[in-house]
Amino acid sequence: MSTLEHLHAVLRMHQIGIVNLLRPDRLVKAAANNAKIGPQAALIEKAANERPDLPALTDERGTWTYREFFERSNALAHALRKVDLPPKAVIGVLARDHRGLALAITGTARAGMRLAMLNTGLAASQLAELIKRENVRFLMYDSEFADAVDGLPDDILRYLSWADDDYERPEGVLTVDELTAAEPTTVPLPLPEKPGGFIILTSGTTGLPKGAPRTKVSPLASAVIADRIDFPRQGTAVIASPLFHATGFGAWTVGLSLANHAVLLRRIDAEGILAAIAEHRAHMLVAVPTMLNRILALGPDVIAKYDTSSLKTVFLAGSALPPDLCVRFQNTFGDVLYNVYGSTEVAVASVAQPQELRRSPGTVGKPPVTVHVALYGDDDKPITEVGAKGRIFVRTGIPFEGYTDGQHKQVIDGYMATGDQGHFDAEGLLYIDGRDDDMIISGGENVYPLEVENLLAAREDVMDVAVIGVDDPDFGARLRAFIVPTDDSARDPQEIRDYVRAGLARFKVPRDVVFVDDLPRNPTGKLIRRELPTGPL
Repeated sequence: MSTLEHLHAVLRMHQIGIVNLLRPDRLVKAAANNAKIGPQAALIEKAANERPDLPALTDERGTWTYREFFERSNALAHALRKVDLPPKAVIGVLARDHRGLALAITGTARAGMRLAMLNTGLAASQLAELIKRENVRFLMYDSEFADAVDGLPDDILRYLSWADDDYERPEGVLTVDELTAAEPTTVPLPLPEKPGGFIILTSGTTGLPKGAPRTKVSPLASAVIADRIDFPRQGTAVIASPLFHATGFGAWTVGLSLANHAVLLRRIDAEGILAAIAEHRAHMLVAVPTMLNRILALGPDVIAKYDTSSLKTVFLAGSALPPDLCVRFQNTFGDVLYNVYGSTEVAVASVAQPQELRRSPGTVGKPPVTVHVALYGDDDKPITEVGAKGRIFVRTGIPFEGYTDGQHKQVIDGYMATGDQGHFDAEGLLYIDGRDDDMIISGGENVYPLEVENLLAAREDVMDVAVIGVDDPDFGARLRAFIVPTDDSARDPQEIRDYVRAGLARFKVPRDVVFVDDLPRNPTGKLIRRELPTGPL
């Protein structure tokens, strides 16, 4: 990153309100804390000192102010420092979005310990494998995952981050609240020499999730996320995207820097999201595209029950945004969508703002400050022609440390591969054409399923859709479409084929059309393609 880019990012942070260049004393202290305990814990302390009585988070059990949040984080840090753990041991948390997860993130950071945020969609066997791979020796978990946790080795310490009211707790199993009950809340804890950092898991749509560690987080990370997105300042954000994933985690962290109020939803349903927006007069919603589809499926009568006029920003990431869904949502809720493209590895690569989505629905926009996006061909040579497809690579001021298993993404000229194919239009807007590993060759033609998915998603009788490639003895591969139909759908495979043939080239028509009740998606909304049947129907 050049000095000029660095200065530009700092200026943007000042303009957004993340830092105040007119108070260098506070800036220096915050930077020093960030260098030792990481941004989340440092930001909680900063807000507790400057705005202690503002609401920090709300879940179904009530609201914490920033003072209360800081004090509980401090108590957990004191408790963790007393735990006898082997060297390089990692703290794990398996929890939905609620105060227990937020506390785990900030408390482990204050204690200088590394935290692995585990995906709530993991199978028991995957959980056991990840616990071993990431060297987790202390686990905080929600009671609903008790069966999966029971199969872990006995030497792993475990505490409940959340216990359902009807959960019959086994004897000897303590909650995190009980662990910290006797610990001081206001006595300062000596800061660690360096941050423990955290591990975010990739989506794991093609296998066991990889661990993407972040030990040192650049102070400019918030500028990358917030540069092209309208964040509230001391306002409210409903976070309906899991905190254990990069989207929810990043949006929540930027919100902390602005002393925002985070409304966390342990259980996600479309009407519940609208109710939370209305109740808390939320400025922002953090979500994934499938949630938008479910909100619109409620229908105008249900939507009209809730006053969502306060909503100015929908921070959207995690999976592709179909163009038709983009248009329909903004026609209903106004120009509020910010379509974010990125990954666990590269963080935010580009952002499409509402006016860009009006002109070009489905675009992922342009890179934020300090980020650069380039296209490369299969020969690793740059592609610069307007409209030409290529492999997407990103250079960012938030460097990726490599996976915990020692692997790394391909890097060319300082740019890291995202695994996606895309192109730029004449205005410099980026579009995603599909995943590298999703492309099939059918009868000698390159076909990206995403184009067919977007076309079918625009139909009023299609609730959800996925298109994959399967083996074909004549053409090498063919497309198979899985469709979640509406109740009034005719469910006619030939009519679907004719519809695609009228809009796309002949070789892009799916030969197989399968109607299903739902599609396999992970908690972040990404399609788990490996769970779709590829054999004979």
